[in-house]
Amino acid sequence: MSAASFSEHPFRIRPDETVHLESRPTQVDHLFPASKEEGDALFKRLSKRIDELQGQLYAEGKHRLLVIFQAMDTGGKDGVIRSVFDKMDPQGLRVAAFKRPSPEELARDYLWRVHRQVPANGETVIFNRSHYEDIIAVGVRNIFPMEVWQRRYRHIVEFEQMLADEGTTILKFFLHISRAEQKERLQARLDDPAKHWKFNPGDLEDRALWPTFMEAYDELLPRTSTEAAPWYVIPADSKRRRDLAVAQILVGTLEGLGMKYPPIGFDPAAIVIPD
Repeated sequence: MSAASFSEHPFRIRPDETVHLESRPTQVDHLFPASKEEGDALFKRLSKRIDELQGQLYAEGKHRLLVIFQAMDTGGKDGVIRSVFDKMDPQGLRVAAFKRPSPEELARDYLWRVHRQVPANGETVIFNRSHYEDIIAVGVRNIFPMEVWQRRYRHIVEFEQMLADEGTTILKFFLHISRAEQKERLQARLDDPAKHWKFNPGDLEDRALWPTFMEAYDELLPRTSTEAAPWYVIPADSKRRRDLAVAQILVGTLEGLGMKYPPIGFDPAAIVIPD
């Protein structure tokens, strides 16, 4: 996929477009292989390519990659991270999970803890939730007045633009599941003793606020999707197709960086390894 056509990806949110998640599909079949076997084979090829590209990124030490995941509870953030990034070299990979701020973090501006986690040269960093909680969560739950979290749109767009200007490639994924699918996944956690630890009764409070969360994301996605830091809304009811979509976008983005292994200052053919 060329850079021009990639910018028109069907899951990509264009700046200032009208977004209505409740009418947006959470399952898309026609863009993916028809059979499970074909899909599995494609994903295997993509995983191999991700491994190769991340090796170049790490070895070259020039580019930085930041991947951000947002979703409703049970949306699949942990699952897609385990699946898609499984082949990456852990030397060049970090996952940062943003939960309730600590007293140390609350004593500073809300982006302080985020900026500390951004990638260095050659590094890939995944945000499992992110600075967008400081708009979505605080807005839906009325933690701060509207004038406080509304101005954060500008802060975050400018923050991400600064990261991009300094050499960070940013991908943002909203994993879009249906309310019915969330119910099934929550129930599965209750039915399986091995998954009880994953169930949080507080998730039901957020579920009751589902329409308000959807409206909040309807506003957030187009206002913060930019050329430098685009949002992709990934239909996520199907875990396999979710993972394929993220892997395809990741490969296309990394290939677009034109990375190469660094030059070496010796002739490998002239070196003899002693017995």
